[in-house]
Amino acid sequence: MERHSVKAGAPEGAGRHYHEAKKVTLVSVAVNIALTLLQIVIGIIGKSSALVADGMHSLSDLLCDFLVLFANRHGSKDADEEHPYGHARIETATTLVLGVILMGTGAALLWGAAQRLQDPSAIQKVHVMTLWIAVLTLAGKEGLFRYMLHVARKLRSRMLEANAWHARSDAASSLIVVAGIAGNLYGVTSLDLLAAALVAAMIFRMGWKQAYQALMELIDTSLDEQEVAAIRSTLLATPGVQGLHELRTRRMGDRALVDAHVLVDPRISVSEGHYVAETARARVLKAHAALDVMVHIDPEDDSAVKRSVHLPPREELLRQLSQRLGDRMPPAKQVVLHYLGGKVDAEILLPESPVQQAETAAALNAEIAKIVAEDGIFRAIELRKIAP
Repeated sequence: MERHSVKAGAPEGAGRHYHEAKKVTLVSVAVNIALTLLQIVIGIIGKSSALVADGMHSLSDLLCDFLVLFANRHGSKDADEEHPYGHARIETATTLVLGVILMGTGAALLWGAAQRLQDPSAIQKVHVMTLWIAVLTLAGKEGLFRYMLHVARKLRSRMLEANAWHARSDAASSLIVVAGIAGNLYGVTSLDLLAAALVAAMIFRMGWKQAYQALMELIDTSLDEQEVAAIRSTLLATPGVQGLHELRTRRMGDRALVDAHVLVDPRISVSEGHYVAETARARVLKAHAALDVMVHIDPEDDSAVKRSVHLPPREELLRQLSQRLGDRMPPAKQVVLHYLGGKVDAEILLPESPVQQAETAAALNAEIAKIVAEDGIFRAIELRKIAP
């Protein structure tokens, strides 16, 4: 079984990944602090529930940004003895926390809006200032989304991309707030509270989506079918690989863990099998965003044929042959065993040239025929001549 791994981190290096992610997150923090203060203060003064709800959304973004900074700092660390696969799952756990926070925020805001909609005295006209702050928020969140998404895709960070789409959901909610406040100002006063309820529902939905995806990763859900098919094609195209089964994948942060059983010619040497595994591993690491690849070399498709684990080990088989063949048994290094199809094929290597070897070979052939006919372990025993 060949197991190979590379250090966790993006292609540009863990250091650069961390610093660029930190930079974009700090920009997000600064924007959200400014918008949160404006939305909540002006929303309360201007009596806009929708703007206050959007402000609470921005406040949750601040907490999310700090969690992202924490996860990015610790998740970019290299692998160590206690964490041989690296620390990328910190990002996954953080994404799960982000989702739960958003779900809680959305549920609380939705409950508040629903309660106020049932109270006619809570439905009142808002101040025009709230509309301008809502428009400013919309422009700020959309610009932040485009900037964060660009950096996230450059770094291939699922967590940063999740945070970028979070900013886009904020922009969408801000658009609803603009419409709700505008409708309130034009006489449909309930639109402000309806906008607040809709924003709350959007927050909850986004939280559910992020939490669900993170949970699927934490329970080792496979990569999507297209990615698995691409990895399968890469392995099958490797010289020396005759088949593939038990391909398993899972995600860790923005990269993948891959386990595969590949079928090779059962008669090749151990070193050649190792070479095939090395080549297969290198091709997957080069062509796909893989953190670790484990390739198990199979001489036969053990998912379809009888396994050989019930058979005796080499020492016991040699002992049995020695008892039957006596002095005609060659040294152990001249016996090659193949565990195939639930039985054993043996190759006995005999030096050629001396005349007396012909008699030895004839006697061996006679005894070998008896062994194969009577023994339930050996499927075939073949004599092969080698240069002395």
